[in-house]
Amino acid sequence: MNAPEKLTAKDFASSEEVRWCPGCGDYAILKTVTQVLAKVGARREDTVFVSGIGCSSRFPYYLETYGFHTIHGRAPAVASGIKLAKPELDVWVITGDGDGLSIGGNHLLHALRRNIDLNILLFNNEIYGLTKGQYSPTSRVGTRSPSSPIGSIEQPVSPGLFALGAGAQFIARGIDTDKVGLGDVLEATHAFKGAAFVEIFQNCIVYNDNVFGAFTDKANAADAQIRVQHGQPLLFGVDNAKGLHLNPATLSLEVVDASAHPEDVLVHDETNPVMAQLLLAMQPPRLPVALGVIRRVQGRSYDQGFVANHVTQLKRTRSVAEALRDTDTWRVG
Repeated sequence: MNAPEKLTAKDFASSEEVRWCPGCGDYAILKTVTQVLAKVGARREDTVFVSGIGCSSRFPYYLETYGFHTIHGRAPAVASGIKLAKPELDVWVITGDGDGLSIGGNHLLHALRRNIDLNILLFNNEIYGLTKGQYSPTSRVGTRSPSSPIGSIEQPVSPGLFALGAGAQFIARGIDTDKVGLGDVLEATHAFKGAAFVEIFQNCIVYNDNVFGAFTDKANAADAQIRVQHGQPLLFGVDNAKGLHLNPATLSLEVVDASAHPEDVLVHDETNPVMAQLLLAMQPPRLPVALGVIRRVQGRSYDQGFVANHVTQLKRTRSVAEALRDTDTWRVG
């Protein structure tokens, strides 16, 4: 048998015209996804992208794989059905902060809780872009929009903390234009067997431009971002001169001089849920934003258990035509 053809990023790009606003962060994410698919040796016929509604949900049109553009918030439900029916498929869910955390919050919660083997990418731009700039579940207090002209008064949802509370075993973060960092995260996502949740900070250039500038702008990145890696000290800043330290009295994180007190710097542990909670809650300017794989605990996925317990019961006993023509009736009285 001949070895399978080695595919390139271009092989995963469809011939459809990509239609997002000029400068939208989705372009960069799409490019990184196609590169990662090629790098991990994905097969187009074994790959499925499922989306809901929103700017991010155009994704399936732009990839030369199988795809479903479903209904608002229900992408995790459709993707779950695909994975349970065909466990051998590589299933990706594309959603946004509105689609995934508002109308789709309940579906997302249970996909994570069940640990179904799905790669879930949530594009967070803290706004509803497709429907012209209403505030979303992740919009900050004071966000001005067509639906909040004097500023939103709602407390925002943290996607990462939501995922942790739902019991997600894999939680990671990346930035739309960070080709290397996001690529590494997506490779880890693809390798994980279970529900892998990735929050991608995505810039909406029209309705919420530069909302993440406090930590994504080059001038701020060194002091406002920390790239976490399992088993490595939590260092950041110019020349990694700063470190994160756990204050045992307050059970909170503090910034210390890493060169003067290296023994005080925490070491990242992906398996520690308390550390994940502390890292996901960090916000500038007091603390940096955590990027990379924040939590990863490998266990049996829901679909593995489902197949193991139901494989014999799922065998077909007759044809669809026979089932449709069946004369069995029920009387309700």
